[in-house]
Amino acid sequence: MNLRRSAAVLAAVAVIGAAAPAAADPSPSPSKPALPSALYGDSDPQYDGVWRQSLALLAQHTADVEPPKAAVDWLTGQQCADGSFAPYRADTAKACDDRTTVDTNQTAAAVQALAALGGHDAVTDKAVGWLKSVQNTDGGWGYVAGGASDTNSTSVVIGALAAAGEKPAEVKKDGKSPYDALLGLALPCEGDGAGAFAFQPDKKGTLIANADATAAGVLGSTGAGLAAGPGKGGQADAACATADSPGQAAANGAAYLTKALAGSGHLVSALPGAEDQPDYGNTADAVVALAAQGSTEQAGAAADWLEKNAAGWAAQSGPAAYAQLIFAAHATGADPRAFGGTDLVERLTATGPAPEKAAQPSDDKGDKGDKDEKKDDSDSGFGVWWFVGVCLIAGIGIGFLFSGRAKKQQP
Repeated sequence: MNLRRSAAVLAAVAVIGAAAPAAADPSPSPSKPALPSALYGDSDPQYDGVWRQSLALLAQHTADVEPPKAAVDWLTGQQCADGSFAPYRADTAKACDDRTTVDTNQTAAAVQALAALGGHDAVTDKAVGWLKSVQNTDGGWGYVAGGASDTNSTSVVIGALAAAGEKPAEVKKDGKSPYDALLGLALPCEGDGAGAFAFQPDKKGTLIANADATAAGVLGSTGAGLAAGPGKGGQADAACATADSPGQAAANGAAYLTKALAGSGHLVSALPGAEDQPDYGNTADAVVALAAQGSTEQAGAAADWLEKNAAGWAAQSGPAAYAQLIFAAHATGADPRAFGGTDLVERLTATGPAPEKAAQPSDDKGDKGDKDEKKDDSDSGFGVWWFVGVCLIAGIGIGFLFSGRAKKQQP
């Protein structure tokens, strides 16, 4: 869920890297001094500008902060005429064309943020229309239009549909809904990774458990979005059963996540050379997914681990990371203004323009002073420069990548 969520990003590499040369990007990234003042974060927005902006605005709304109008206007201004969003358009006066690399994840994240804020029906309706137009025949979505359906992209689109007032189960292509696509990506209850979700089938058609995809799949199967609150009645300790419904698939996936979190309280990174390192972003996504499914006790235990350990990661990673932690706090009833001794809302706000209003729970007004100097953050949970490196590898022709929070095969 998170880019993304690096999960979505590596999917883009797999699809875009095979479909077009890396040099085809239509929006060269500007130097730091030229970054829009309304944009959250100081790092290169070429691959995640809309994603991190959307998460920042949604997280502020979740924390009862009214985002700056300029920041919201920047996001709406990124939309293409057909309703889609690209990661970053440096020159929005230039119309999108077939060289503009729009994608489902940026578009769905923008819908979730703007629907929550309200007053942007024209933008969200057009975006939802585009998402429906690129739905695959299995009911799901890939990262880019025409790409094979994956769990992460399908789930973030489900969240967008629900946020816009649609009923995801009724959004169908050839009789298939997005829930049908997710059920097709859920592992059976036998063998390795029982009950988990795969990102996509591998080249041989095998489903391989993926913790990031499982967190996304659980969330999507509940019909919830990125800023989901706690659900009711879920159990992550029940025996795995045949996933004949979205609810059962979510329960199976929650059980898998609970087992993966047991002991350490966090998920482990599967990036090359980092197998033993905690994956903070995926852990935050798992917290939201477990809470939305109703496994609040399991979600709370992982949230406690994040409170004790994630502040440094968020400070290094920037707006999207702070947003993920705010979502985790919201999902478990924790205070995002005192999350392990860190005011996540204040830290997030400091990465962008000053908010219109910052209302504390006590109704005290927050600091409305100028925040002309942003923190030097890398903006998203996966790290832009790691993604750039992956893109270069994809351009050389390595092909399908098996690591990272997108197309990785091991949780």
